[in-house]
Amino acid sequence: MKKITITIDGASSTGKSTLAKRIAHHMGYTYIDSGAMYRALTLYAIRNQYIGEDYFNKEQLIKELPGISIDFDPNDSITLNGMLVEDEIRSMEVADHVSTIAKEPIFRKFLVAKQRELGLEGGVVMDGRDIGSVVFPDAEMKFYLVASAETRAVRRFRELRDKGERVSPKAVFQNLAKRDAIDSTRKDSPLIKPVDAIELNSENASEDHLLNIAIDHIQTRLH
Repeated sequence: MKKITITIDGASSTGKSTLAKRIAHHMGYTYIDSGAMYRALTLYAIRNQYIGEDYFNKEQLIKELPGISIDFDPNDSITLNGMLVEDEIRSMEVADHVSTIAKEPIFRKFLVAKQRELGLEGGVVMDGRDIGSVVFPDAEMKFYLVASAETRAVRRFRELRDKGERVSPKAVFQNLAKRDAIDSTRKDSPLIKPVDAIELNSENASEDHLLNIAIDHIQTRLH
């Protein structure tokens, strides 16, 4: 059976990664978290003090791009210059700055090239904000996930709380609202629903229900 490229786009905490991982596992495909790649680059900038509350040394980060390696290990976990950073990139500090990095065309070009390289052979499920519209516009199967801002904020708060981060629900909601605004209005590759994507609402749907719907759609593209 032929292997296709499957894309899943949507705003933060709509359930993209969960669905993408489950589809990849079900299909025996490779899962690629494009958002983790932007988070890894953001973590690099934070560690080197190139970005913070009121500063961003974009020029220095650009100079160092050729020496930055962002990849995935055999367990689909993100690595930065060979070191596993899966937990560090999920912090609130990274979330506060990732959209600043992601809106810059030069950083998007750097990571999109890597994403296309990873998905060159097909048999991949990739989630993000511009995967079906920009990275793989010719993908055989595209999904777009939606959920209310309130629901997404609750999910994100619980995720951070379960990892031991001390953060308020209000701060999480404000962070999501800020990222939504930046992601949907940036000039380069804004968050949009690809014209040929199938919309899935994760508001009140179980993970199993979403997976079953997605697999039904995918099966129609495999024949």
